[in-house]
Amino acid sequence: MGFLVYFILLLALPLWAQFKLKRTYSKYSKVRSTSGHTGAQVARIILDQNGLHDVKVVESRGMLSDHYNPLTKIVALSSHNFHEASVAGTAVAAHEVGHAIQDAEAYSFLRLRHRLVPLVNLSSNASWIFIMIGLLSAWSGALLIGIVLLAAGVVFQIITLPVEFNASSRAMDQLLAHNIIRNEEERHAKKVLSAAAMTYVAATAVAVLELARLVLIYTGMNRS
Repeated sequence: MGFLVYFILLLALPLWAQFKLKRTYSKYSKVRSTSGHTGAQVARIILDQNGLHDVKVVESRGMLSDHYNPLTKIVALSSHNFHEASVAGTAVAAHEVGHAIQDAEAYSFLRLRHRLVPLVNLSSNASWIFIMIGLLSAWSGALLIGIVLLAAGVVFQIITLPVEFNASSRAMDQLLAHNIIRNEEERHAKKVLSAAAMTYVAATAVAVLELARLVLIYTGMNRS
């Protein structure tokens, strides 16, 4: 019964977070911002106000494909956010610019996360190979290697949390400082950013739970 509850929780957490994000985004992407600025314009305004004239704002394909690339210095916004003047688009654009500001200020958690990317790309691909070998053959050594590799990915996700929350905090500060949002828009923008943040929280919680489960299995192997 305990394993059933565990796996339901493992599936339910990310699904719930994604559902909440899509529902919140869908609602506020239909609410026009009083500033009348598109997401692209909002991003450009905040970037220029912070002296980040070298950072480009481009359109990206796919829904909610918005991101900031520290290597190319590009803020990429999904088509709706790029072209439309909505509360959701305003919040998302400001959030991605928040990452650009973090980059410009050498925000420690962002720099650490960036340095971990090569390691995590390698470990995430290899971890489950060792884990499956260890589980199928009851070879605790292989399982331990898999756990260590998986732990690197979990650390990466944990570090991502302050990066995302800080970017959202910076986004709200910038939107208010430059009078881009007004009145009820502040509350609505916070809802969009909070829903997005919950997807990272859910993913991290699932990763930590799975890592803990594997550690318990490894401990049990060595007791028998």
